[in-house]
This record gives sequence, structure tokens and C-alpha cells, in this order.
Amino acid sequence: MGLELFLSVVVLLLVAFLTGVVRRQALSRGVLDVPNERSSHGKATPRGGGAAIVLVVSAAILLASRGSLDQRLALALLAGGIPVALVGFMDDRQSVPAHFRIIVHLAAAVWAVACLGGLPPLLIGTHLTHLGWAGDFLAVLGIVWTLNLFNFMDGIDGIAASEAAFVAVVGSVLCLPKGGSPGVVSVGFLLGAGCAGFLLWNWPPARIFMGDVGSGYLGYAIAVCALAAARDNSAAVWVWLILGGAFFVDATVTLVRRLSRGERVYEAHRSHAYQWLSRRWGSHRRVTLAVLLVDVLWLLPCAVFASLHPPLAAVTALIALAPLIALAIVAGAGRPEQPDRPIS
Repeated sequence: MGLELFLSVVVLLLVAFLTGVVRRQALSRGVLDVPNERSSHGKATPRGGGAAIVLVVSAAILLASRGSLDQRLALALLAGGIPVALVGFMDDRQSVPAHFRIIVHLAAAVWAVACLGGLPPLLIGTHLTHLGWAGDFLAVLGIVWTLNLFNFMDGIDGIAASEAAFVAVVGSVLCLPKGGSPGVVSVGFLLGAGCAGFLLWNWPPARIFMGDVGSGYLGYAIAVCALAAARDNSAAVWVWLILGGAFFVDATVTLVRRLSRGERVYEAHRSHAYQWLSRRWGSHRRVTLAVLLVDVLWLLPCAVFASLHPPLAAVTALIALAPLIALAIVAGAGRPEQPDRPIS
């Protein structure tokens, strides 16, 4: 673990430095997120800072792959994650057609599933369930949904980077006692360190936004790590699902409710629960901290229990997510929008 920790510190420092460089470039070139009626911020802010995470973490993964990091995991992350980041980078500068983004996302997900040998058997109760090609299909959909929901949930200061750091670090560590892959732990720490370096600039009030280049990459990397962890720990998928529960629930409930009203779900909106709360509370910081409290005080204990008791992992995931669904609905996830003033 000594080398992983050293490399993580280097990643944190480099991301913090490079984010400052990206911010200066964005300001000089006018690459700004200008507030509109769909925004949750109140002033023009540089965007695309997630590029620093992508560049530094990808370089660190490439370096680690020359040592003990699993080559298949490295290939899945690099050859799939970089195209996801590139299409996000393009979309940050000028709108990319939705169908083109989805094609890239699907191709990256198929690549990751192929590299990692498909979805391993899932532990449900005491039974290992082999889903075959249907499991691989679900794995592809899961990766695509995860990378897109991180994009959807990256709407207020600090929320996406702090959530990604929590899920990546805790998820990888929790899988170790049950035979988890050391490679996943290495990547989890690198992702967490990259997010920490970026948060020095993105913590409320944010001085730069992550952009699609970073949010899509982080969602993809987390989903790939969960799939890789499941190769050695049949309960890992449930553990990672629990840890990311705040994002999964808010994004999914919002999507379902908007679909039920026939809305164009690919269009920008601000009807997620966290966005309603940021307007109601008048603060990005309070909402981001509230999500972290839910992570630490509720989802973390549930994930630890699921990790220690694999036969109960699936039912623990249901128990962990059920109250979050109710909270998301009460908070307003997917509720029809009303004109409102952006939050600075």
C-alpha cells in the first residue's frame, strides 16, 4: 500500500496544480458556464476542470499498469474512459448530438465488459446466480447509466467530486477483506486523490466546474471498478450500489418521474432532488454536506454490513435504498419545475 499512497499524494498535488492551469486557460478563452434559467449557479464560472482529473489519473493508471495493476482493468479504464472524457470535452465546448454521445458511451461500456470477462455471477442470498449474456447486457447498461447519472448529478458545487471520492475509496477498501482485487484498490485511491485535488477548486463556492469531461469519466471509472471488484467478490456489486445510493436514487427517481410525464429527458433541467434542495436551502454547501452525511452515517454502515455478510448483501441494498427513494420524492426529485432564481 506504500506505493499506492505515495502515488495518490502525487496525483492529488498534480490535479490541484493542473486544475488551476485549466481555470486560467478557460478564463482567457471565455470557456465559461453562463447562468440561464436551467442553472443552479448565479455567476459565469470556468468549466472543464475535470480534464485535470482525467489526464493525471489516466497517466497514473498507465504508470501503475507497468507494475502490479491488472492489465485488463487498465485497458478497460484507459481505452474506454478516455473516449468518454473526450466526447464530454467536446460537449463542454459545443453541444454534441445526444445520439453520438450514446454511441461512444455504449462502445466504451461494451469494451469494458469484454476486457473484464463479462458480469460475474451475482450473489443473491446464498446462491450464485449466473446471468450469462443477459448479465453482460445489464453490465453494459449499468456502466452507461452510471456515467450519465454522474453527469446529471454534477449540478452544484462539490457534489460530484466528493461523491466520487467517497464511492471509489470506500468501495475498493471494503472489498479487500472478502478477496477484492488489489488493482481496484489502487485505482480507487487514485480516483479519490484526483477528486480531492479538484475539490480544492470546486468546493463551494466553486471557482471552476468539472464539466462533462470529468463527470462522465468518473462515472465510467467507478462502474468499471465495481465490475472488476465483482470478479473476486460476488457481493461487490451490491456494496458499490449501496455506496452510490444517493446518486443512483436521485437520478433514477427523477428520470422515471420525468418519463412518466412524457418530458424530453435528454434536455437540460434542474428537477433533481439536490437541485430542489439547493434552491430551498439557498446553499450548495449545505446540500453537498447533507449528501456526504447520508453517505457516511447511513450508506457506509449498510455497505460495511453487506461486505461482512455477503449472503445478506442484496437485501441490505434494498433496505439501504428504500428510505432514500422516499426522501428523494419528498425533496422533489422529478417534480415539475417552476421559475426560480439561481443560487450563487
